[in-house]
Amino acid sequence: MYAIIETGGKQIKVEAGQEIYIEKLDVEAGDTVTFDKVLFVGGEDTKVGVPFVEGATVTAKVEKNGRAKKITVFKYKPKKNYRKKQGHRQPYTKLTVDAINA
Repeated sequence: MYAIIETGGKQIKVEAGQEIYIEKLDVEAGDTVTFDKVLFVGGEDTKVGVPFVEGATVTAKVEKNGRAKKITVFKYKPKKNYRKKQGHRQPYTKLTVDAINA
């Protein structure tokens, strides 16, 4: 059984036991998070939400909060001597999906 949930403005396909990385949530490591914005539940019987499936939830355990690898953002305009170099590290939350309750 799998589900598609919405979190952080993105849609993510999840299955029980899967580890996922999502936009940072304001929770501590070891907490349990419940997602009620379930768009789709697939498996033996398929349920499609309009826009969400009523009564369906996905529970997950928070493994850790962290920051991704640094990326370099470099802007420049040719022949104008304009250069700007920046770095960015995106914060994330690592989850392990426990159950999909349809």
